[in-house]
Amino acid sequence: MKIARLVARILLGLGFVFAGATSFIVTHPPPLPGLAGTFNAVFYASHWAQFVGFAQVVAGVLLLANRFVPVALIILAAFLYNSFAFHITMAQSALFAPIIVLALWLLIATEYRAVFAPIFTARPPEHVSGRGERS
Repeated sequence: MKIARLVARILLGLGFVFAGATSFIVTHPPPLPGLAGTFNAVFYASHWAQFVGFAQVVAGVLLLANRFVPVALIILAAFLYNSFAFHITMAQSALFAPIIVLALWLLIATEYRAVFAPIFTARPPEHVSGRGERS
């Protein structure tokens, strides 16, 4: 399982470095049909793609360097959510892509369960929330 996680981390890191770098190289992607094409045209014309691409490169490099991996996973979780939203609503034929990325993400994230556990508590501990403290 350790080797599978390593391979998943490297594949995900390379994938996001490549995807992010592509947004700086390709300024006018081939047109897509329907709403997906309109969305992509605005995404690239507004230079939003470069903003997103930079964050993707950073997260990918963090994964490849095996540094701050939980931070990279949180950043990539946002990209995964947006990718699913895009593919479910505008480009269903390519829905397999975020599914594969999610599988890799989950494989890596299972190693960091303990790091993510406090995020999923209903109430923060007293020492974190500041409740009960008087000045």
